[in-house]
Amino acid sequence: METQHAAQAARILDTAVQRGAEYADVQFWSIRQEQMNVRNAQVQNVTDAASLGYAVRALVDGSWGFYGSDRFDAASLDRAASEAVATARSGAKVADRIPAVKPTEKITASFETPMTIDPASVSLSDRASELLAAEKAAHVGKSVVSAFAFYSIWTTGKEFYSTNGSSIAQRIVQAGAGCGATAVGKDGDAQTRGGPGDFGLFQGGGYEVIRRAKLLENAPEYGREAIILADAPATPSGTTDLILDGSVLNLQMHESIGHPLELDRALGWEANYSGISWATPDRVGSLRYGSDLLNIYADNALPLGFATVGYDDEGVAPQRVTLIENGVLRAFLSSRDTAAQTSLPQTASVRAADWASVPMVRMTNIVLAPHEGTLESIIADTKDGLYVAGIRSWSIDDHRLNFQFGPQIGYEIKHGKRGRLLKQPTYTGITPRFWGSLDRVAGPSEFVVWGTPNCGKGEPSQAGRTTHACTVARFRGVKVGVKTNA
Repeated sequence: METQHAAQAARILDTAVQRGAEYADVQFWSIRQEQMNVRNAQVQNVTDAASLGYAVRALVDGSWGFYGSDRFDAASLDRAASEAVATARSGAKVADRIPAVKPTEKITASFETPMTIDPASVSLSDRASELLAAEKAAHVGKSVVSAFAFYSIWTTGKEFYSTNGSSIAQRIVQAGAGCGATAVGKDGDAQTRGGPGDFGLFQGGGYEVIRRAKLLENAPEYGREAIILADAPATPSGTTDLILDGSVLNLQMHESIGHPLELDRALGWEANYSGISWATPDRVGSLRYGSDLLNIYADNALPLGFATVGYDDEGVAPQRVTLIENGVLRAFLSSRDTAAQTSLPQTASVRAADWASVPMVRMTNIVLAPHEGTLESIIADTKDGLYVAGIRSWSIDDHRLNFQFGPQIGYEIKHGKRGRLLKQPTYTGITPRFWGSLDRVAGPSEFVVWGTPNCGKGEPSQAGRTTHACTVARFRGVKVGVKTNA
């Protein structure tokens, strides 16, 4: 891949060393985000935004400094390097600071997201036509009062250079799409059904991801389900066996496994925005996180992964790392510095939202390993239960322990068969008890790489793109109920 900023990088790194940096790196970003939203037969929003800038990190006496800029004249390059060094030197004066790790690797490499349809090959009018057709298809009855369809595409170019001589060029392409409908029932109750997944289908790749979402095929079914939901009975409260569709299970993984296993959070280094963690590094190898069927690993080279890269924003190559094995905690999502503090493996999980944001440990690609069976076989194996799909609402405390999720739709299960369709299902739990009740995980035929485009962390907040790949799973004895308007 072509490296456009090598000369500018050399100037920045030379200046950083002259100002006293023991180590420095710089990453140049070119960011393009394309979005389109359609609602009620109208294109309501079209966005095509671009940004170009660079981020400098400098290490002085075991302390990091950072500076981001979008100015490329010689004076600005020098200033960025100088400010990063000055910030690092200030941090080195903090008495109880934890010394950072000096990178030693020299890496020369490149990476491009595999894709089969370059988004540039699909015209804006063709994209609009596909969304409009899907939105129209969701209007399957008079009680459907609103419908929508959307897509998003991110194309990110990165060039990473370091004083160790590293040179890494990457082109990362990510995309997603979704659709849905809202219907009003006889009593005036409005219900929305949409997907696929919790927010749509988001994966690494080109325009083929948008086609893979099958909007035109899914939209009529979402419309029909919205109509039924609007007049459906509410989900009864009680304790029952709960089957989570992957469209719910992936967000459950995100909130109660992905976030608490970010190592900076577990160490207490990061508590802003979404709290700390009930899981701590001193319990690796002993903490029972869930049942024997809970096998979670991180893989930031996962095919179709929404967070798949060749190297993270520290220049670390991905590897597959087991996080939870047969229900027992084994590792965390980490950076160089957090891994060094715990002697746990690096997971190439350092990300920044853009050139103006400080890189931090982020949830990236996490996977619940498939086991055996299908959704239908799990339903057939359930005497009395509830199957839920889609996401309506969710909440979890700042230790990632107590949670409540509100799926879009529920199906009563009686004697191994689907029964009534139920609206406003909710379920609650405590993280280790909930995952401890896991007793069925479907096999590879149900496996989907689900992505989330808007994971928040940090202050100022950064939005991250993450993956939680999974199948379908059953949990025993879960408290379920209904959110009412009372």
